[in-house]
Amino acid sequence: MTGRITRTVTTLADGRELIYFDETDRADRSGSDDRALPPPPGASELRYDPLLDEWVAVAAHRQGRTHLPPATECPLCPAAGDHRGEIPAADYDVVVFENRFPSFSHRAAPASVAPSELVPLRPGTGRCEVVCFTSAHDSSFARLSPERVRTVVEAWADRTAELSALPGVEQVFCFENRGVEIGVTLHHPHGQIYAYPFVTPRTRRMLASARAHAERHDGANLFAAVLAAEQSGERVVAANEHWTAFVPAFARWPFEVHVYPHRQVPDLAALSDAERAAFGPVYLEVLRRLDGVFGVAMPYVSAWQQAPVRVDRDLAYLHLQLFSARRAPGKLKYLAGSEAAMGVFINDVRPEQAAALLREVAL
Repeated sequence: MTGRITRTVTTLADGRELIYFDETDRADRSGSDDRALPPPPGASELRYDPLLDEWVAVAAHRQGRTHLPPATECPLCPAAGDHRGEIPAADYDVVVFENRFPSFSHRAAPASVAPSELVPLRPGTGRCEVVCFTSAHDSSFARLSPERVRTVVEAWADRTAELSALPGVEQVFCFENRGVEIGVTLHHPHGQIYAYPFVTPRTRRMLASARAHAERHDGANLFAAVLAAEQSGERVVAANEHWTAFVPAFARWPFEVHVYPHRQVPDLAALSDAERAAFGPVYLEVLRRLDGVFGVAMPYVSAWQQAPVRVDRDLAYLHLQLFSARRAPGKLKYLAGSEAAMGVFINDVRPEQAAALLREVAL
């Protein structure tokens, strides 16, 4: 953590942890949470899928989570008048807190019985956190200042390091879902962090590809090769000294942008101060170009691909994958038969066309 951020740790009424990341040392963080809350739920249940060699989380307690409340009842807004949500302060810069409805938790799991020998069970241990990017309810990540994005990066890096050190955590995933079109249940600008008790299927597959590439090419890194192939090409959308954003030649989604640091690092915690500061200008340009393509707020998933905690860190290469399901004004790409059932994506927009449309947006 750099000296520009003041980090304050407190707890909510039910014992969940909350952390303020303030851009000054003058904020008053003495307020407490006086709500009457039930105890947090225990860990979810993991069921093994022997057909795909994957774990599926069953978290039935999440059915009751908050769903698109009015602004006056937003749980991510600061405390004001009679309103009491998840953040007891009257204002904040960036806040991280344990999710009230977690998919993974360090708390004891309820007893359960495996459905069969083929489908063993294990507790869904881990942790899920919410990251609030701003106290302004009607804002968005694209409207943040580069300085605020830097604070968010510091929070991501802090949580990546701390969650990676928890017993049983194998991978940390920082992400943002934006837009009701992709399932957002709260309008307030926020993201999430999952600390998984296993290495995720997508990461395992990418690292297997990276391992095969290294064996064929004298140890060369696959992700670095992808970046080098794109850096001077027609699919670049934005770049600076430390980062390049491009539409990959193999994009699955109508609008998909990958953002790579120019130096191979395993995770956010490994970024230098200069790299952390340089991320915001490039990423904000990408988001604003996305919103400008059709003149409406683009729904998206923004996902940090980080190395596993304990394995294959030498093969991994931190990067951000951002994609939108919007393919045209008023039209969304849905995962239909080929994508949902077989995992074979069919893209309606040529990657080169998508990159050109993004570059043509007047900022």
